[in-house]
Amino acid sequence: MDKGLVSAVMERTKGYKAFIVDVDGVLVKGGDPLPSAAEALEELKRLGHVIILTNNSTRSRAQTAKALQTLGFPVEPKMVVTSSYIAARWLLEREGKRKVWVIGEEGLVEELSRAGHELVSPEEAEWVVAGMDRRLTYEKLAHALRAFLSGARFLATNRDGTFPAPRGLLPGAGAVVGAIEGMGFSPETVVGKPSPIAFEIALEVAGVLPNEALMIGDRLETDILGAHRAGLDTALVLTGVSHEEDIERQGISPTLVARDLGDLVALLVDAGWAR
Repeated sequence: MDKGLVSAVMERTKGYKAFIVDVDGVLVKGGDPLPSAAEALEELKRLGHVIILTNNSTRSRAQTAKALQTLGFPVEPKMVVTSSYIAARWLLEREGKRKVWVIGEEGLVEELSRAGHELVSPEEAEWVVAGMDRRLTYEKLAHALRAFLSGARFLATNRDGTFPAPRGLLPGAGAVVGAIEGMGFSPETVVGKPSPIAFEIALEVAGVLPNEALMIGDRLETDILGAHRAGLDTALVLTGVSHEEDIERQGISPTLVARDLGDLVALLVDAGWAR
């Protein structure tokens, strides 16, 4: 990464007040911490507020923080914004407390319940809320179909087709959403990245404006494109899904590019910027 470019960005923004950081491909890969990522995150916390923004809907904020703490990352639940939390909060703020039926895992159920939504049978549901579900079955899809035919509306946590693992990519929540769409029902709203809803809530949690935050992610079409559209500067790290050659091919240009999180933080520090 060009240090002159870093200096120019710092001069233009007068220093970022917050850093919004993705998880998979930035901090961890396949559940294992990436080399030097924990130390880099600790240093980043010294430079500004850090918010963990992840499309992973399988865990709640508290579960995500605990899992990252176990891997050595200095993360508290109040720093975490998951797509499960975003879905529960968006539904509450837009529609009030609703009756929901869930295709997803424990974290999504926990956040919806915590927000005051009522978990009901498919026939009673006002909304079907879907996220990543590693135990997706034909029976669950049949239940979802009954809910839709009874008038339920459809909310999705995200459309990520895949996520990075040590042995390659694995199916993401987009595979679940796609299975439901195959029955003829598309989500009214998708709240995870690249939706502006995800970045708006992350900025609210951080207490900053878009031009005061830097989004750090590994996926051009979600982390980088979504943040850019929401008015944030962006940094692509090359430890996850997207590679440097994808930038020109996809036509999505991050503000900064770094080999990994440690490299990004080191270059920001070397540029002479600190709070």
